[in-house]
Amino acid sequence: MMPLEAVLPPDPWWIILIKVVGMFVLLLVWTIFNVWYERRVVAKMQHRLGPIMNGPFGLGQALADGAKLIFKEDFRPTKTDKWVFNLAPLLTGMAAFTAWSVMPLGGQVRMFGVETRLQLTDLPVGMLFMLAIASIGIYGIVLAGWASNSTYSLLGSVRSAAQMISYEASMGLALVGVFMFAGSMSMSNIVESQAQTFTIAGFNTGLPQWNAVLLLPAFVIYLISMVGETNRAPFDLPECESELVSGYLTEYSGFRYAMYFLAEYINMATVSAIATTLFLGGYRAPWPFNQVEWLDSGWMGPVWFILKVQLLITGFVWLRGTLPRFRYDQFMKLGWKWLIEIALAWIVAVALLKVGQREGWFSGPVFFVIVGVIAVALLALILWGGGTQEETKPAQVDLSEPFDPFAGGYPVPPLPGQTLPEMAGVLSGSTVAEDEPDTSEASSVKGDES
Repeated sequence: MMPLEAVLPPDPWWIILIKVVGMFVLLLVWTIFNVWYERRVVAKMQHRLGPIMNGPFGLGQALADGAKLIFKEDFRPTKTDKWVFNLAPLLTGMAAFTAWSVMPLGGQVRMFGVETRLQLTDLPVGMLFMLAIASIGIYGIVLAGWASNSTYSLLGSVRSAAQMISYEASMGLALVGVFMFAGSMSMSNIVESQAQTFTIAGFNTGLPQWNAVLLLPAFVIYLISMVGETNRAPFDLPECESELVSGYLTEYSGFRYAMYFLAEYINMATVSAIATTLFLGGYRAPWPFNQVEWLDSGWMGPVWFILKVQLLITGFVWLRGTLPRFRYDQFMKLGWKWLIEIALAWIVAVALLKVGQREGWFSGPVFFVIVGVIAVALLALILWGGGTQEETKPAQVDLSEPFDPFAGGYPVPPLPGQTLPEMAGVLSGSTVAEDEPDTSEASSVKGDES
């Protein structure tokens, strides 16, 4: 597929400047709206009102919070690395904005008499560029934890690095099938490849061939991975307040804290925009609106794009308001033992499908025989595995031995059948021992007096 930039002439510099400023303003305004939107949705889920006082519908509350962070006294703890401490939030914020430079917000439009696309630039490997920029943003989090000279911050940054390695692998693998189907890594070409409609028995259904339908397992893997990639609940392990105070953000305040806060919400919109572009048709209108020409072209593209992205952001808010935080071992197990393996198996299946379609493997009766044999083998494996599985019994506890919760050096709760020792007796004994006078010293004093 020919890149669209090869068809359209390059934009003049003032059109590029308008696009840059417009993208910057859009992300700032969208972030303010999403802060308000998240508070309102979570409040509705928890039978609360949320922000209602400042401005209409409470919209001024997010503006007030932003102004407070900008003008708040900003300080840096002693014994921190000054330059790295200041550079880390700027690095994360710049990466969040730069990722949108290749994002297609719409198709071809006419702007001030110039034919252009609603996209800052389109690269032949635009998706790889976006993944690379997203990886750079993690460095800001890692450097923040290292430069803060705090144990909580360091542990949070290390967790974030491990989280990025774990879930960016599954995220990248989930996108390979999209590249195979589209035959390109250009963001705009991937969107246009989903403009085709499904045809059943010669009848055009009008339903667009979105990759979310054709590549459903990859779409599900990406949705899970994007939540882990953005450190959002229930995968907010790098900044969980229950054990790390605030993680890598513990020592930040004021404007530098606001940069991380801004980057988090922009990254949430970024991964949602990638899902929209690669799996949900991008700026193309959904069915049945795609049957009307003026609803599926021109300036209507950004409207559909923003609506789809906002729907995915609603999923982020829904997860935060309903699911508890994962344990760290559960989080790592999900990424390394499930998502990556399933993504690899799906890539093999998609590759076989593409080769089979090209070579005509699915046109003869041999294909159906092979499918039947595989289905029978899988069914037998499931039945055999379910019949031979033995029920695991809990470990037997010796109730005759006294239970010492501090035997291993760290307090542990009792198992079923065990009871805690009488702490009152222990405390009273220690108190008596501390208050009891030294008899040897008292006897020596009495001897001296005598």
